[in-house]
Amino acid sequence: MRLSLRTRWAVALIAVIGAVVCLPGDLPAEVRLALFAFAAATVLWTLTDLEPGYVALGAGLLACIPTGRQEEFFSALGNDVVWLIVGAFIIGGATAGSGLAARLTGAIIGRARSVRGLMWLVTAAIVPLSFLVPSTSGRAAVLLPVYRSLTERLGDVRVSKALGLLMPTVVLVSTTATLVGATSHLVAVDLLQQATGDTISYLQWALWGAPFGIAASVLVCVAVQVLFLRREERRRPIAQPPAAATSGRAPLTRAERTVAAVVGLALVGWLTEPLHGLGIAAVTIIAAIVLCAPGIGVMKWKEGVASVSWPLVLFVAGALALGSALVETGAGDWIVSSLFALSGIDQLASTLALVAIIALLSVTAHVYVTSHTVRAIALIPPFLALAATADLSPVAVVFVVSIGLDYCLTLPVSSKALLVFTDAEGRGEGLAPRDLLRLSLVVLPPYIGLMVVMYEVWWKHTGLAL
Repeated sequence: MRLSLRTRWAVALIAVIGAVVCLPGDLPAEVRLALFAFAAATVLWTLTDLEPGYVALGAGLLACIPTGRQEEFFSALGNDVVWLIVGAFIIGGATAGSGLAARLTGAIIGRARSVRGLMWLVTAAIVPLSFLVPSTSGRAAVLLPVYRSLTERLGDVRVSKALGLLMPTVVLVSTTATLVGATSHLVAVDLLQQATGDTISYLQWALWGAPFGIAASVLVCVAVQVLFLRREERRRPIAQPPAAATSGRAPLTRAERTVAAVVGLALVGWLTEPLHGLGIAAVTIIAAIVLCAPGIGVMKWKEGVASVSWPLVLFVAGALALGSALVETGAGDWIVSSLFALSGIDQLASTLALVAIIALLSVTAHVYVTSHTVRAIALIPPFLALAATADLSPVAVVFVVSIGLDYCLTLPVSSKALLVFTDAEGRGEGLAPRDLLRLSLVVLPPYIGLMVVMYEVWWKHTGLAL
């Protein structure tokens, strides 16, 4: 069988990676194996047509089984992210089946006159969600049924792909707008308070973060349209069905009222997590069970289970096992310490250069520390130590680092929101790892530039000077 050019490049790169990780040094074998498995998976995701779930499971096995971590591999199926995705798909199936998703879709499409207008409307609708739903995965769960209904209504694979990239990436970059936009923000502020006694209030974070979140969302919207839609596609008018203008005014059906009530209660549950102690995944599964309950729900349990993308579930399990191996073996910590040493950050005298290096280190951290919260736990303490030794403002350092840590667009495993929207079945719906990498390579440099510009024109003039 003749291998394609991309496959031959992938094999060659993996061979080079294998040789590099075997070079002499003091790294333990389990660290080398985790680094090789992660790098090889990244190559296969981006250069070959192998299904992402197949690659993720293979890489997870390679990183865990030879080093005696088989329990970590199998326990990945019990991770809360897996159950969050199962629940989100069941809720999405109920929302679509009840007609509520089509109603919401009609309201959006009814205001859009072109594909470009639709992309901007979707972006404008997602950004405020960061203030209402304190979880990127929760926001993705709310948007998934709307996305599926939009793609069904539009019937265009390229536009569907663009929307599948746009929606989760805007969810992620708009996270910077609010203190409760991500758990990592709360972790960072807590570490700041423990180390220095300083803190960042909700209003302070909004003052500094909201302008950046809006600007970053605009950046992502423009990049997705330019990269994945041709000019004529962006300008293409959207046909308006006769019912589109009036569907939003028709009375809600019993099924729509039920779904709206359950999803509304789920939103309340996500917002009040500190009060009741139930995590996002637990609340999502409870909502899914209620929607399938006899006499109460809107569909049968078999229908709910059938609406779950099980290839995506297996992809998530394998990817989480791989990410866990990077953390547990210390491979992620090794990369962090190596980058700090190579960057020479503690020797910089220019404030702008310092901001740029802090941005670069924090923005790229998602590649090797795949958990948002773990990134904060791993990187905030070293940066606080840097602030103390270099006589920098710890509040400014922690905030800038947190904005950088919110960037996680390169690989699906770097965010739950991306995992929810991943096209694990290769059907052309949702985001593909290869397209996500392409988007990230374009967006990452201007994102870092935006951090530097925002510091220079806004942050340092509003109490956030280094």
